[in-house]
Amino acid sequence: MNRMIGTIRVHPDFSKTGMIASHLGIVRGTSLNGQPVQGIHVTFDQFILDNIISDIKQMPGIIDVLVETNEGRLKVGDEILAVVIGGDTREHVFPALIEAVNRIKAEGAAKKELF
Repeated sequence: MNRMIGTIRVHPDFSKTGMIASHLGIVRGTSLNGQPVQGIHVTFDQFILDNIISDIKQMPGIIDVLVETNEGRLKVGDEILAVVIGGDTREHVFPALIEAVNRIKAEGAAKKELF
């Protein structure tokens, strides 16, 4: 996360940045229905991720969008997805972060829980 934030700090338009927001997805020990899991298997489609990143960068006030993924078999506590977005104000950055995470999960990722 710190490295990703550092990347935004050296962006040519950093002087326009008033906020950096982040998301760090981690493997939970239970499924959404409360059943214990040993981990997950997850894959990401880089082409779709690149399109989502491009779309989010076009949103008003957004300076940069960085995404890192961790694929394969992951155990409880492992990091899955990191998203860092820099922009001018929270009114622009928070909605962009929410849209980016939701779209990545819905369109760009395939996940199977391991019981």
